[in-house]
Amino acid sequence: MTVHFNNAGAGLMPAAVTQAMTGYLAEEAQGGAYETEQRHADTLERGVYEQLARVLDAPVDDIALFDSATRAWTSVVSHLPFAAGDRIWITPYEYAGNLILWSELRRRLDLRIEVVPVLPDGDPDLDWMSANIGDDVAFVSVPQVPSGCGIVLPVEEIGRILAPWRCFYGVDACQSVGQLPVSAASIGCDLLTAAGRKYLRGPRGTGFAAIGPGPRARVTLPFHDLHIADVVADHAYEVRTESARRFEYAERANPGVMGLDAAARHHLARTDGGPGPLRDAVREAVEAVPGTRLIDPGTRHAALVTFTHDRVPPRQIRDGLHGRGVNVWVAQGSHTPLYMRTVGVDHAVRVSPHYYNSPADVAAFAGALRDVLR
Repeated sequence: MTVHFNNAGAGLMPAAVTQAMTGYLAEEAQGGAYETEQRHADTLERGVYEQLARVLDAPVDDIALFDSATRAWTSVVSHLPFAAGDRIWITPYEYAGNLILWSELRRRLDLRIEVVPVLPDGDPDLDWMSANIGDDVAFVSVPQVPSGCGIVLPVEEIGRILAPWRCFYGVDACQSVGQLPVSAASIGCDLLTAAGRKYLRGPRGTGFAAIGPGPRARVTLPFHDLHIADVVADHAYEVRTESARRFEYAERANPGVMGLDAAARHHLARTDGGPGPLRDAVREAVEAVPGTRLIDPGTRHAALVTFTHDRVPPRQIRDGLHGRGVNVWVAQGSHTPLYMRTVGVDHAVRVSPHYYNSPADVAAFAGALRDVLR
């Protein structure tokens, strides 16, 4: 039996998700794709949006579906009305995919990208943010949990600092949705993006976002697809909705959407307390092995433990654990480059348990790790 501690990469899909996807595919194969879509229109056009709105604690009109969280992020941020000299705040934990977009927008629009300083413990300096915020700050980008280490950033506190100001506030919740309580309403953000495949335990190729009325009103999109727009004259069209669905394209993989809906329902039906205690047990198992070094900034932590070893490379550790029935992954420093450079990490082992893991899984991991690093 494999111990799956790579939920930060992709969680194991529950039976309800695989059944929803394979059942839909079988219907398509037997009865036609358009006809199957029509039969499941209530889920595809309404239900999945309502379930994700509950997951994110956001209005249903804010929900849009994408094929990835990156697509969700770039579909909104690329089209915001930035002006030359606008200040963009990011943290050292910004995801590299987002950094690529910020670099392009800085080059094209002459933006100023500023990195929020952190305290000695790794938490962002909220006093600095309060003292330096102004109307020239156009966007603040914060991951609730970064991909390369387990810090939980204080997104609600940051939201309260930013609330009186004109800036847009975007939260990357890829590593938190399904693992931690996530509330777009409590955070006070204008944009929250996530992937279906991680702790929510949905399929790959699915992403979603809560896009608030602020960015929806300010964005000028270059295109609106036919699921929400009609051509009304030779050179004119009308958009039928002001909801976040304006950011979507009509064509999508419906089996994945059905799986995402099933994953959201499965998550909402959970009664467990989450993976919190397992995180501490994994951390203790890593610290018990001589030569390990935890990459562990911050005062609040998610169930994501990252470490290096002074002798054995991360890829060798991952492969050795895999050969002993334990899945972990290698976190690339280049994916969280601003922070990882400061701590001198090119690659690290990333261990990410979830609520369906057990203390026995941690014991199996600890034994396998000792074998690999002896």
